[in-house]
Amino acid sequence: MKRRILVVDDEEAILHSLSGVLEDEGYEVATASSGEQALERMEADDPDLVLLDVWLPGKDGLETLAALRERYADLPVLMMSGHGTIETAVKATKLGAFDFIEKPLNLDKVLLAIENALRTSRLAQENRYLREHAQRPYTMEGGSLALTELREQIRVVGPTRASVLITGENGSGKELVARAIHAASRRADGPFVEVNCAAIPEELIESELFGHEKGAFTGAARRRRGKFDLADGGTLFLDEIGDMTLKTQAKILRVLQEMRFERVGGSRTHEVDVRVIAATNKDLEAEIQAGRFREDLYYRLNVVPVHVPPLRERAEDIPALFEHFIALYCAEEKREPVAVAPEVTALLMRYGWPGNVRELKNVAERMVILCRSDTLTAVDVPPAILREVDPGPAPTGDGPAGADLRDARRAFERQFIRQHLAACGGNVAQTAERIGLDKSSLYKKMKELEIEPSG
Repeated sequence: MKRRILVVDDEEAILHSLSGVLEDEGYEVATASSGEQALERMEADDPDLVLLDVWLPGKDGLETLAALRERYADLPVLMMSGHGTIETAVKATKLGAFDFIEKPLNLDKVLLAIENALRTSRLAQENRYLREHAQRPYTMEGGSLALTELREQIRVVGPTRASVLITGENGSGKELVARAIHAASRRADGPFVEVNCAAIPEELIESELFGHEKGAFTGAARRRRGKFDLADGGTLFLDEIGDMTLKTQAKILRVLQEMRFERVGGSRTHEVDVRVIAATNKDLEAEIQAGRFREDLYYRLNVVPVHVPPLRERAEDIPALFEHFIALYCAEEKREPVAVAPEVTALLMRYGWPGNVRELKNVAERMVILCRSDTLTAVDVPPAILREVDPGPAPTGDGPAGADLRDARRAFERQFIRQHLAACGGNVAQTAERIGLDKSSLYKKMKELEIEPSG
């Protein structure tokens, strides 16, 4: 997006020369010849930075600076003066000026000061956003084939400019995948801005995405930049895109096509350079058939589809994920690390995890908080999970009850194959295809585990 600069000076020659130089450097320029005119131009021109002369007719530069800081606290202002004193510079700094430039102007110094001010302003804005949206760290733990393939997709698509549509169940890690794609992109140094489309009321979603002007609606006491603006030069993550209204979908489509938008209540067009990553837990093709999602937006977003498998389809990742979360929460709770008994891992791998990785994370946190020893055992596993997996008498609170990791894995494999055999009516060939083994290997495994086909 082109940055806009408001130059305020009562000398026509300075306005003309600065405008020419700044426009040659790629900036958009607006001018004003007095403090009063500058304050009037603020609403219409919406500058990213102000170059303000100290000596002005009527309201002088320091008074104008004070008014600007009161109304636009985050706006960087550079003061200029041909009669500057240390006292004036100190006063301007106390009022919130970013820098003080002496006349006659050295254009190289002016351009450097502008660049530094804009960079500092953007970093402060991003830092504020990150503090407001700070989250606990997540990591893609595990070595399953499904996760390995997902990592490879991220590696390939990350450096491109392509839009990505991430699908998967709630809690499966779609946001984590979006962040990984951003980190692997050429925009990794730019902002990553997320929008939960399902959590924002319909009447506020446009303001959230595109920003609004002062007075655009009841409660809009000041101008506000939207998520597209904040994500300029980086990535915008639209989570639960399937929950957007058709009206908002149409506006999103236009922005994706033109990379420009207007704020709510405004008429000025803003250009942005944003990569969009969207995510949903819905079947968007079914939503299109039902008339709830725009087909043209779907194809615009679905340039590269990425599917995040549910945790139950990659159960072999559970031990590594669980131990990662346990270590994380032990550190957060400032307690000594706790060990995980093999029986706990076996129980967790037999559970279906309808809430996916998010549920596993919550279970790990709960177990760390409630554990009163240095080892997690079956008695620490939430009762709801124990009831679901029907563990039988073996796991007790007295330790692993003779089971080691090999025994736990054997018990899991036995139950896993028996369940799929039952689902296939005892047909070994169908079961082998369903679980990804060839028929002879499945027969061999069944013999090893003492499983009868009828069972």
